[in-house]
Amino acid sequence: MAEFTEKGRYYLGGAVGGRRNAITFNMGMRNAASASLSLGSLGLLRLFGVPWSWSLAAGFGVFLGTGGWKYLYIVVRTAKRDLNGLYVLLRVKIALWHHLRLNSNIPSIFAQTVKQHPNKPALIYDATGETWTFTQLDLLSNAVAQWALAQGWAPGDVVALFMESRPLQVALWLGLAKVGVEAALINFNLRRDALLHCVGVSVSRGIVFGAELAGAMLEVSSSLSPSMVRFCTGELSVDCLASLSAQNLDYILASAPTLPPPSCIPPKSFNDRLFYIYTSGTTGLPKAAIVVHSRYYRIAAFGYHAFRMRQDDIIYDCLPLYHSAGNIMGVGQCLINGLTVVVKKKFSASRFWEDCIKHNCTVVQYIGEICRYLLSQPVRPSEKGHRVRLAVGNGLRPSVWEAFTERFGVAQVGEFYGATECNCSIANMDGKVGACGFNSRILPNVYPICLMKVDEETTELVRDRHGLCVPCRPGEPGLLVGRINQQDPLRRFDGYANQDATRKKIANNVFKKNDSAYLSGDVLVMDELGYMYFRDRSGDTFRWRGENVSTTEVEGTLSGLLGQADVAVYGVSVPDVEGKAGMASIADPTGTFDCDAFLREVQQALPPYARPVFLRISPQVDTTGTFKIQKTRLQREGYDPRLSTDQIYFLNSRAGRYEAVNEELHSAIVEGRMAL
Repeated sequence: MAEFTEKGRYYLGGAVGGRRNAITFNMGMRNAASASLSLGSLGLLRLFGVPWSWSLAAGFGVFLGTGGWKYLYIVVRTAKRDLNGLYVLLRVKIALWHHLRLNSNIPSIFAQTVKQHPNKPALIYDATGETWTFTQLDLLSNAVAQWALAQGWAPGDVVALFMESRPLQVALWLGLAKVGVEAALINFNLRRDALLHCVGVSVSRGIVFGAELAGAMLEVSSSLSPSMVRFCTGELSVDCLASLSAQNLDYILASAPTLPPPSCIPPKSFNDRLFYIYTSGTTGLPKAAIVVHSRYYRIAAFGYHAFRMRQDDIIYDCLPLYHSAGNIMGVGQCLINGLTVVVKKKFSASRFWEDCIKHNCTVVQYIGEICRYLLSQPVRPSEKGHRVRLAVGNGLRPSVWEAFTERFGVAQVGEFYGATECNCSIANMDGKVGACGFNSRILPNVYPICLMKVDEETTELVRDRHGLCVPCRPGEPGLLVGRINQQDPLRRFDGYANQDATRKKIANNVFKKNDSAYLSGDVLVMDELGYMYFRDRSGDTFRWRGENVSTTEVEGTLSGLLGQADVAVYGVSVPDVEGKAGMASIADPTGTFDCDAFLREVQQALPPYARPVFLRISPQVDTTGTFKIQKTRLQREGYDPRLSTDQIYFLNSRAGRYEAVNEELHSAIVEGRMAL
């Protein structure tokens, strides 16, 4: 007898009173009880000898009469998408288990790629036009491995890489990996305390830095451990090398043997550490996320299959190689799948499409605000003369999605969601505008992720009377979590170098008793078809006038009104006032911002509770190296004019205009003498 329980779990079992073998599918739907009634009726009619044709007709009639059309509607709308997603998931999962069984690692997988494409261009450096074939990349990484052995480094040792993006960076971490040495990929924008922190948490035995960052190294040189050996790549004077106690690595590698490292060195396994990638640090100092070999493979393979990349694709990678999008989703297609990747030193909005034409690129990468920056550029003939068919990345605002595809003639956007360390990555495989991915409403347990309710004030997970987390219904924003299974390369969570940071990202008793799940820290919302949309970082959403305000949504609206300007939106506390007032920091490099015109447009575009109460007009808004807006300092300084030289304004609702905040007005607001 088949039946749906009231919790939406489908059991396939034997006769009445017999033992049941249960196959459970958490439907996650409101009409599960309707399905229970129709299928239960069908089983009972058949049990009492009613012919199958009559039973089926009666059951189907009950099914339709109790709202079953909604389920059929979802099946019809999503079956093709879900089958494609299942196909991609199975391909990646089978490949992962294959490599796990063979005890593969990234260097051994790359060796197979070299055999398949020995003379094909692997990496092209846009700054110089230099092209490295797969064989040349292999030989240089061998030289790096031999150099590492000569230094006495052993498997498990760490070496920091601190340089601007270039193909040599790939050869360095790949060569180190060939002898089991782990690289710490340091953000080249970091300076002083943040730089020292990142080098320190990795416990690096050595550091390789680019000559272009010699100044940053000089600032911290005396604070680095004297035992840390230092190497420079690029042109640097003998005196400067001496002042940094550094050696010229280019000379060393030029004379190093290019033979593969000896086989007596025990290879790293598929689930061993490959390198460290640091979080962006938008809410504090960066954390060193552990990337194991299987994770590197999973991210690259997932992107290749999910977005239907091809062997003849040429990828334009303008993202920093210290970041997972640039180094794994981008360069990973070269090392794992044999694609050619063009490495750009730094993103340039004015050169973007010209570069794509120059290198015959068919795929481009974006992250954060890159697409918005491209839209803000003047129209050029090159923006339609390229061969790009696919843009892959994350953080594309819904408000600029269609404008980007229409203006630049890009046929497909491959938007995905997933932090370096997360186990709940999702992808938009069918081009649904605005969605960062989906999860099946038909078979949600195939990929065990979920949006869970969080307390609006504390941002803590909401739990039911059994102590388990409460799943969100369609339309309800919630925290994205992924069930952890360390035995499954798709489900494992490797955490950070700092164990306290790792523990903070894990919750227990989430889906069921005694389980564990990864906490993404991001609030998403899912529609009735299972498409997911990014809402905010957990804690960024604030409450004002009894309404929840999404900073991401307001930022998108204001940026559009201001011609794609940089905008940071956040909540600030006002004494004795419930909730947080909205504040917008707006980049105005020309100094032409018009408060009155801005207010008129805002009043038409946003509801009263979402309109910024405070404005901060700055020459520029702080962003990370991957174009994520940094709000920590802005929130700390708030609307106090004594803490910043930027002009701050307050929305005087009685006067119907923004007024400049001076110390007197600030005091009146803080003391409650000025009504908000």
